[in-house]
Amino acid sequence: MKAIAATKIFDELPPHDAVLARKVTVLGSTGSIGVNTLDVIAHVRKLHGEDAFPITALTAGGNVKLLIAQARAMKPALAVIGDEACLGELKAGLAGTGIEVAAGRQAVIDAAARPSDFVMVAIMGAAAIEPALAAIRRGVVVALANKECVVAAGAVFRDAMEKSGAQVLPVDSEHNAIFQVLGSGDASEADLVTITASGGPFREWSLDRMKAATVEEAVAHPNWAMGRKISLDSATLMNKGLELIEAHFLFALPPEKLAVLVHPQSIVHCLVSYEDGTTMAHLSAPDMRTPIAHALGWPRRIASPSRRLDLATLGSLVFQNPAHDRFPALGLAIGSMRSGGLAPTVLNAANEIAVQAFLDRRIGFLDISNVVGETLELDFGSNGVANELESVLGIDARARVLAEEICQRVGT
Repeated sequence: MKAIAATKIFDELPPHDAVLARKVTVLGSTGSIGVNTLDVIAHVRKLHGEDAFPITALTAGGNVKLLIAQARAMKPALAVIGDEACLGELKAGLAGTGIEVAAGRQAVIDAAARPSDFVMVAIMGAAAIEPALAAIRRGVVVALANKECVVAAGAVFRDAMEKSGAQVLPVDSEHNAIFQVLGSGDASEADLVTITASGGPFREWSLDRMKAATVEEAVAHPNWAMGRKISLDSATLMNKGLELIEAHFLFALPPEKLAVLVHPQSIVHCLVSYEDGTTMAHLSAPDMRTPIAHALGWPRRIASPSRRLDLATLGSLVFQNPAHDRFPALGLAIGSMRSGGLAPTVLNAANEIAVQAFLDRRIGFLDISNVVGETLELDFGSNGVANELESVLGIDARARVLAEEICQRVGT
């Protein structure tokens, strides 16, 4: 299996001016990653002028007010809102600016296909699959802050990247850390790649206590400022399971070379152990602007407004093995990774449905893993192959229907 993450080696690094001149598209600009991306760009513009990182397009799902504010501040050529009902408000909010506007799912995909040099994929969930593929098929630099699209359609992404020559950069803090550490040696010489998990808000909770957990408690991540879905995935440890599958595809690492450690401080993001006994770690403060800046500047480094690390103040670093008995979602993800094929597609689809059902207060916290596990046990037949988009989307849709049926039964 070939890696998805960029492997291009530069005989000579591009000049900083060339990096700053990259035309940027941000898919999902109103989510936490999108907001942080624009914050990094605004910081760079203060240092290097308003012409740095000219923006081709900004897209959002339904937060039209924030999209209008972002577009007025960042001056993209195009602003797209996924919710077609918001088009009128978007037009009115950007009247007189000269910014082109559009709405709808296809408009988001078209924005990803519009010429630019760098695309940040910050759309949440499997909804990112088609826009991300549209960007990859152009053969440009694509920064992936969405793990679900690789989990659900990793083989499809790998094939598209090989055909187009696109450079895919991971933005998840753990995968960006792996990308940087593996750059110091041959990935085939790594014995073990370990990603870290904070353990989430329920790291020390009993199962009885978690059974009664509220939505507010579950999304209150102790270290990171993130959206509700990823915060909830962190609480179940499904996020780490999805990240293992993502690392499997991004870096062509077999399941036996991947592991998870609980690290409550979220300072060490990955550890790579090599066959000579060396273990290398990547450390940074828990601030998503750090990996975002790395991706924007790659293969150079650019200034970031992110928090700096102060190890003396921190004092100590703690590591623990994950509690699989209390967080079964991690085991479900590992099992799906080992099964391969379309199993990760089913896992991701069922999890998205179960997470939304919990956020809607229709099922309990512990029901999330139960819904995912029961969906994985259903017979999806042998039709479809993992490297065909139609098969992936078909199985994804079917798994969502079945998971919703299970949620309705569990919630009664």
